[in-house]
Amino acid sequence: SSEQAGARSTRREKRVGAMKFVALLSGGKDSVFATIEAERYGHELVCAAHLRPADAAADEIDSYCFQSAAHGAVAGVAACLGVPLVARALSGGAVDQSLNYRKPVAGDEVEDMYALLEDVKRAHPSVEAVSSGAILSTYQRTRVEACCERLGLTSLSYLWRRPQRRLLRDMART
Repeated sequence: SSEQAGARSTRREKRVGAMKFVALLSGGKDSVFATIEAERYGHELVCAAHLRPADAAADEIDSYCFQSAAHGAVAGVAACLGVPLVARALSGGAVDQSLNYRKPVAGDEVEDMYALLEDVKRAHPSVEAVSSGAILSTYQRTRVEACCERLGLTSLSYLWRRPQRRLLRDMART
């Protein structure tokens, strides 16, 4: 259905209707707008999740997959959204740099995201889906999907491949 456009089911059964979700937040506009879009499509935000730099004083982490330039704003964004924040330090690196992340790789930064989402599921067992702000990065999207598949969650990618002009207009209208 059009309501599920952008929701990439990573489970064998077909998902129907609203899901409770966690928003992966970087502090940037894309992850925040993805959260707004997921709510607009009827999903219920339960909590936010964030991979932060191991050194809180660092402005940016060295990551192929995760943005952290605005990591200092994430707690405030979660508070504005009225949801708890689950955070974890990023300790891994981009060990597997292939386009599609297929299996767990020790020390890879994706395993930090997997552990973060495990923390979310323990703290909020009702979570069924994960929203992310991936727009054009297949590298990023497939890594979120790989973690979701392993955890039995659905990846919500409402910004995926949205034309840039349209995306900017949609953000401005919101």
